[in-house]
Amino acid sequence: MILEKTYALLKTRYKNQIENLTISDVRIGVFLSAVLLSDGSCGVSSSVTDSHSFCDKKNRDFGDFSPSKIKGQNVITLLETNKKSNTIDTLKIAVLNAISSKLLTTADYRIIENCDPIDLIELDSNKTITVVGGFQTYIQRISETNNKLYVLELNENALSEEQKQFYIPAEQYANILPASDIVIITGLTLVNNTIEGLLSSISPKTQVVVTGPSSSIIPDILFENKVNIIGATRITDSDLLFSIAGEAGAGFHLFKYCAQKISILDD
Repeated sequence: MILEKTYALLKTRYKNQIENLTISDVRIGVFLSAVLLSDGSCGVSSSVTDSHSFCDKKNRDFGDFSPSKIKGQNVITLLETNKKSNTIDTLKIAVLNAISSKLLTTADYRIIENCDPIDLIELDSNKTITVVGGFQTYIQRISETNNKLYVLELNENALSEEQKQFYIPAEQYANILPASDIVIITGLTLVNNTIEGLLSSISPKTQVVVTGPSSSIIPDILFENKVNIIGATRITDSDLLFSIAGEAGAGFHLFKYCAQKISILDD
């Protein structure tokens, strides 16, 4: 599993830097969740919330990582917990992104600042491009080219009426991805644990991009699994990050107010 291997790499390579880290603050918003760690680093993730059944009396939870029990938790305790919930998966990604944020500035990665990965893709061609997720700006930009476009998405209504011509139900990924020349995958797939299945269906010759607020983990393991470019998020104002996450902000709000896009390339 990509996340487990990424955490194992962090624990092996940077154990002294992470073993005493704790969660100082947290916001779990409608679309985004944010964490602040005890070393001042912060991270963000797309929110995947638990269903209403989680609140059924038999499922009520007052243990670790429930409300009032998250702040102060050691990050290793979170990353190694066997407890399962969408909230915990969301927190794990936000914490991994927070830990990675400092490492991305000090380790020897090839990073292009203020760069969206779409700007690194050759669109002046007649290729088959598949976008996994309802990336409005990507869909619009690619649809204006001569490339063949597919959009794999769970919810068709995430696309505008004019974009629905490109829609393919997400469960058909195994039929679409092998024939794609370029695949752009939302970082949300790291949160909802679907990225491994997607990557396993992609040809080794395909150019693969993983992008979005959730995809800012150190890239080593993703690069080992067919990914060529990562569109990561660098937070520039943590106070605004927490306000935006807590006020139902989405990714496009981050990039307007408190973050910049960076692209990490596999050499």
